[in-house]
Amino acid sequence: MVQIGGQEVGPIGFGLMGLTWRANPPPQEQSFETMRAALKNGATLWNGGEFYGPPTKNSLVLLEAYLEKYPEDADKFVINIKGGVDPKTHRPDGSVEGTRRTLDNTIAQLKGRKKLDQFEMARRDQNVPMADTFKVLNEYIEAGKLGGIALSEVRAETIHEAVKHTRVVAVEVELSMFTLDPLDNGVAAACAQYNIPLVAYSPLGRGLLTGQIRKFEDIPEDSMLRAYPRFQPDAFPINIQLVEKVEDLAAKKGITPAQFAINWVRALSRRPGMPTIIPIPGATTAARVEENSKVVELSDDDMAQIDAILDKFEAAGARYPEHIPTNT
Repeated sequence: MVQIGGQEVGPIGFGLMGLTWRANPPPQEQSFETMRAALKNGATLWNGGEFYGPPTKNSLVLLEAYLEKYPEDADKFVINIKGGVDPKTHRPDGSVEGTRRTLDNTIAQLKGRKKLDQFEMARRDQNVPMADTFKVLNEYIEAGKLGGIALSEVRAETIHEAVKHTRVVAVEVELSMFTLDPLDNGVAAACAQYNIPLVAYSPLGRGLLTGQIRKFEDIPEDSMLRAYPRFQPDAFPINIQLVEKVEDLAAKKGITPAQFAINWVRALSRRPGMPTIIPIPGATTAARVEENSKVVELSDDDMAQIDAILDKFEAAGARYPEHIPTNT
């Protein structure tokens, strides 16, 4: 177990995004089975979003329905919700009014079935002083409506500034063998400096490291990944080279490529100067949760082999399409 915001969670968490934010979300009963499997397998840090799907079926609506059916599970997981996005413009909104709106809406959608453990603005609003945004967030903590404040998709400079205004309980950034930026851009170092856990989203490189997406045609026609640079036809021949090497290493250990990739992210915590790192792979089936939640200890030799591979590898394609802001 590891701690986040004073609460114990499992070493591997659970991303809710795929249960609601896709063209054809899974049926509610399947989602419930997946969520129950997460608890059964110790994946007790859950991560969702106010904008993960339409207002009538986002992470919060799903959570509220789940807790209506299984109220006894409310204290079995820690929930982190992203918000702070203007519902009309889809742009970051860190204004006083916008921050109140997103918090009030998030809390209201849970209908009192669970306290909002953690909340994070999905992106920093560069047009609003950080002090204004955090003043509102701190008020909700003092009123007992919010457990803690996390940061999402931030630069190291933002972390250094944020800790002057509030207690930061987590920093969520993308981290995988395909996305090593936090290890080199000061984000991981800042988290370690302030003893803030780093929550790693997309530890499977948005599915690439499962080995199940090997060419553009493998991506469902209604998937948003078809617009991502890293998944374009010309990028696959390069990126699949890393996937094949991970598959070989995983086979030698008798585990799946996904298990190897997720536990590689987790094992980075052992390195000097690194914070606690909690990967939060997403899943839409109980079987996938069971696979992703398996804790496997990678040896120093395993890690060294990956280091040698990554030293010679450069991913093809950017993380996001140009219109999506990153590292705010």
